[in-house]
Amino acid sequence: MDSGMLAANASPYDRLVQALALIPISYYLFAALFIFLAFLYTFLEIHFLHDLLTLFRGYPVTLTYNSSSHLCQSLLSNCNILRGRYSVTPWLSGPHLQTVFLSVFGRAPPVTYRRHLFLTSDGGTIALDWLTYSDVTEGRSRVIDDSAAIKRDKTPIMIVIPGLTSDSSSAYAKHLAFNMARNGWNVVVSNHRGLGGVSLTSDCFYNAGYTEDLRKLIDHIHCEYPEAPLFAVGASIGANILVKYLGEDGTNTPLVGAAAICSPWDLLICDRFINRKPVQKMYDRALTVGLKGYAQLHQSILSRLADWEGITKSRSVRDFDKHATRILGKFETVDTFYRRSSSVNHVSNVSVPLLCISALDDPLCTREAIPWDECRVNENIILATTPRGGHLAFYEGITASSLWWVRAVDEFFGVLRTSPLIKERQKNFLLFYCRSKAAVWQSHCNLQLMKGHIWMLWKIDW
Repeated sequence: MDSGMLAANASPYDRLVQALALIPISYYLFAALFIFLAFLYTFLEIHFLHDLLTLFRGYPVTLTYNSSSHLCQSLLSNCNILRGRYSVTPWLSGPHLQTVFLSVFGRAPPVTYRRHLFLTSDGGTIALDWLTYSDVTEGRSRVIDDSAAIKRDKTPIMIVIPGLTSDSSSAYAKHLAFNMARNGWNVVVSNHRGLGGVSLTSDCFYNAGYTEDLRKLIDHIHCEYPEAPLFAVGASIGANILVKYLGEDGTNTPLVGAAAICSPWDLLICDRFINRKPVQKMYDRALTVGLKGYAQLHQSILSRLADWEGITKSRSVRDFDKHATRILGKFETVDTFYRRSSSVNHVSNVSVPLLCISALDDPLCTREAIPWDECRVNENIILATTPRGGHLAFYEGITASSLWWVRAVDEFFGVLRTSPLIKERQKNFLLFYCRSKAAVWQSHCNLQLMKGHIWMLWKIDW
């Protein structure tokens, strides 16, 4: 039987296999590569082709604020960056590329911090890393210990509250500190307890909703530099802490203005989000590794106060919060901790100008948690959202040497400093502050007179 008859009698399946065998192997390799790249393009949410088709014109910044607020309108009329467009670095066209690049490479400028240790009333230690204009111009790049951080003057001070396990050495903190110090600001990065190379010196720990350290720190800096306008920037979990503090204290804060960058807003929603997709679970594992590393540094204390075995076996942030944060913060459940610590509950009471910046493609802090309506009602809040940006990244330019949100904050604070409305608010706060001090003095006087110890008044700590 010849080959022609064999081919005629072959089944369709056999004929298909024979036809496929005639195709060169290189074609299959190209097809496999194309499928892999298409999968990677989708999995990493890359948008390079879209940017290319739009000629890299960038994305408009959506502003949400109270349209009847004279303050917001006055500030935004002078903020060209917020009213402009955000253009993504072409080779970082994706939220995961941006976020990972910030964490791994960063492209942060070299800075030299001057360290001051702030002691809390419970015996805790917080490392305050200062950066001034003169520090930037000298161009040093190592952290030094210097208790005399800056001189007493009227130079505005910006307080930076880092993220979950971040400190002053993080790339975004260096970008922000360098940029603001170069423009004449005094910058202080408030490292969380147990971070920044400082050991825990008490049984008190920080968490996503613990505002007492920030409150004491702001009061301390205000007392040390009473004539300097105070501003604050919170990043990620630091933004949640900052907004929660602003809502709790209302008008009773010396801060002139603030900015919240990539805030999680609602911790319970973000907890559900970070366990939704495989790529989000990768971030969850990475954050857990950081938390376990933090716990390892302070094992002697954590093993005594929390469930150490549970901590070592934690495979998610929720697991860590269950075995450590919940116990240390004395919360009944993890969900209770998330609900009570979420800044979304305090947005309506924010009483100082607040700029909130979030990327809608943030792989950690979902857009679902953003309190759109609460921000729209509050006359002091401006919410700026961009379709792209990742988590704390917002890289721009072909070389990815700068962060868009850093420039936006710089411009916003600059406009805020010169606003006549803000100067009037400062005068009112100083009047309120002096009256409160007078009230404290009066109460001490009355107390000591009742006890017959008026001579002890000189011991009052002001």
